[in-house]
Amino acid sequence: MTGSASRQPGRSTVDRAQLIHRGVVTAILEHRLRPGTKLGEDDLGQIYGASRTIVRAALQSLAADGIVVIEKNRGAFVAQPTPKDAREVFEARKLIEPAMARIAAARGAAFGPDLAAHLAAERDALARGDQSAAIRLSGEFHSLIAAKAEHGVYAAFLRELVARSSLIILLYQGPRAPICGTDHHEAIAAAIEAGKGDEAADLMVHHLDEIEASLELIDPPKPPESLADILKS
Repeated sequence: MTGSASRQPGRSTVDRAQLIHRGVVTAILEHRLRPGTKLGEDDLGQIYGASRTIVRAALQSLAADGIVVIEKNRGAFVAQPTPKDAREVFEARKLIEPAMARIAAARGAAFGPDLAAHLAAERDALARGDQSAAIRLSGEFHSLIAAKAEHGVYAAFLRELVARSSLIILLYQGPRAPICGTDHHEAIAAAIEAGKGDEAADLMVHHLDEIEASLELIDPPKPPESLADILKS
């Protein structure tokens, strides 16, 4: 009993740190949390009802993923990717995602009703003008392909790259810019389901090229300052 009780706090700490991690990443994916925003330990602790130890664990995890930067004597901030960072992120995505599309096609991946429901949700978000939801769903589509490829290493890299891409799009494309179209997603998924790996890979590269081409790689605007308002919305 003593051993079980002693392990429980550790699991709880990890779970709560992951909750903060997911909350910050979701706010980034939905363009509610801007690059450069300060992530104060006290603010996060109050928002999530967590101790400083838990908050620091979450921030270290986010920093390891390149989503947050921790500056000595200043604290943690949402990362502000440079134009060079943006090019490197999309270069990495164009190496990883076509490979995942080929693997998924070779495995005979079938999306089934999951894809139809996902694309319907994307269309609904766009029709409602809910850009935050549309951005999040777009990122989830790319993660869905990773799941169908059943490649854990690629999937882990992609989670980080999708979050970084959201920061890049927010900085260099703006919140009102066009989002990944469902027509592109449908074509990529159809090629995968048909077992046409090369076609799926080519479509993925074209899709990512279009997103990158829409970026205006200039100096980003200054971020807002209220963390509590962003994460509580």
